[in-house]
Amino acid sequence: MAASSETNEVCVTIKWSGKEYSIEHLPPSETVRYLKELIKEKTGVLPERQKLLGLKYKGKSPDDDVRLSALNLKPNTKIMMMGTREENLAEVIAPSEELVNNQVINDFDIEEDEIQIENRDENLAKINKRVSDYKVEVRHPPRAGKKLLVLDVDYTIFDHRSVAETGLELMRPYLHDFLTASYEHYDIAIWSATSMKWIEAKMKELGILDNPNYKIGFLLDSGAMITVLSSKYGLIETKPLGVIWGKFEEYSSKNTIMFDDLRRNFLMNPQNGLKIRPFREAHKNRHKDKELLKLTKYLKKIAKLDDFSNLNHKYWESYKP
Repeated sequence: MAASSETNEVCVTIKWSGKEYSIEHLPPSETVRYLKELIKEKTGVLPERQKLLGLKYKGKSPDDDVRLSALNLKPNTKIMMMGTREENLAEVIAPSEELVNNQVINDFDIEEDEIQIENRDENLAKINKRVSDYKVEVRHPPRAGKKLLVLDVDYTIFDHRSVAETGLELMRPYLHDFLTASYEHYDIAIWSATSMKWIEAKMKELGILDNPNYKIGFLLDSGAMITVLSSKYGLIETKPLGVIWGKFEEYSSKNTIMFDDLRRNFLMNPQNGLKIRPFREAHKNRHKDKELLKLTKYLKKIAKLDDFSNLNHKYWESYKP
């Protein structure tokens, strides 16, 4: 979408929700906000709901006031957009709604046609690339005979939106007891959709990395995630456990369980994901939240199984061996 001068108009193609929208005669002197307004006319998605993937300015996503001429984009560039119309947002928004970069990204229930995402060749190719390129720092090697527990951070074990004097005030109740009990049967990994620097800082603040009662096997950040295209929801970032299974022969779909407050992170491995209730407003809820106590019992029960493949974690609270 780059022009050779300020006067050359450009054309772009917006890819969203399985369709393409052409925007022609776009003046490079206009701003990103102007482009978003044109996209709104084509798609009905408000500018504040739009996340344009692939646009970069000085190494990061451009602000709305950045001129298009500064983006150095090639002619006829295709831009992937992630966003939801207001009328659809009201239908799919859930209590676990998350704000990311001031954009509303919604959780949703996986429908039958969405499950096929895990088998698409292009998504499997992305996983293979992550297995090849992503570097995992092993803090504690896998233990023979142990299963694997993969934990999200934000709203799963930590309320990252509330304000407190120390991070410990935002820690989910019974976290260390939960990790200690789980470690008897499970190796433990942390996977957050943020940077490794942030993850390490929070883990140290919560006293997780140097706890004498359990060990963390490894940490994964956003670099291990992949984007998948959903016909209904557009482009979505997800956490494919296949990256871990490709890195460690000890772990597989038979012995891995993943806790996350967002179901979309399970799109590539729906059988292995357990949607935990989000932990929010820590000051109000820290004295009554017992989610980890209940999950401790569940993990202990299923640890006796040789294969998790027949479990439906959606009904974990009513599970009986």
